[in-house]
Amino acid sequence: MDARILLVEDDPSIREVTALGLRSAGFSITTAADGIEGLERWRVDRPDLVLLDVMLPRLDGLDVLRAIRRESTTPVVMLTARADTIDVVVGLESGADDYVRKPFEMPELVARVRAALRKAGGAGGPAEIVVLGPLQIDPAGRTVTVGGREVALTRTEFDLLLELARQPGRVLGREALLDRVWGYDFLGDSRLVDVAIGRLRAKVEADPANPSLVVTVRGAGYKAVRPGD
Repeated sequence: MDARILLVEDDPSIREVTALGLRSAGFSITTAADGIEGLERWRVDRPDLVLLDVMLPRLDGLDVLRAIRRESTTPVVMLTARADTIDVVVGLESGADDYVRKPFEMPELVARVRAALRKAGGAGGPAEIVVLGPLQIDPAGRTVTVGGREVALTRTEFDLLLELARQPGRVLGREALLDRVWGYDFLGDSRLVDVAIGRLRAKVEADPANPSLVVTVRGAGYKAVRPGD
């Protein structure tokens, strides 16, 4: 794999070791030591993926992520040393594709990076429109509309909705969704699915607190429901 990765990490030792490990895995790496430098390098180099530390000097990693998302759907994998789940939730809600907790093992990081790149570069689905209640889902154009109004979804949110909507009534467990949407299973964290479902519902459900299109099946997972079924 010859993907170009931008690594934004302020700790010199972590930055050096991580860059070496990713180069050994076949990636082309550029680095930045703070948020402002990272954002500037991203705008100039337009890498295939960004590895972004949450806590950065000059400009916080989450602010860098939000700036990237205003301009692009470039895959972003967050790196966080904090144990608090709130950082993960905020990062995912801001548009991160995945996160890795420090300290991490290089095989795990490489697997997460490859999964995010596969998902970003995957071929589009069938050209037909998938309908789920008021939602019109266009797999080829990767758009979702309600009454002619386009709903802005992240790449992960779109893939998650499409995976469920293509199989209405079928319950998909968190592990299956991790494998199909995020591209990995045993390395995954089921909280990714729960957070992404919450984000998705906030955008497509008339009443996110009482969802009718993407519903929870307690102890089993999630399913898409067509009104009237």
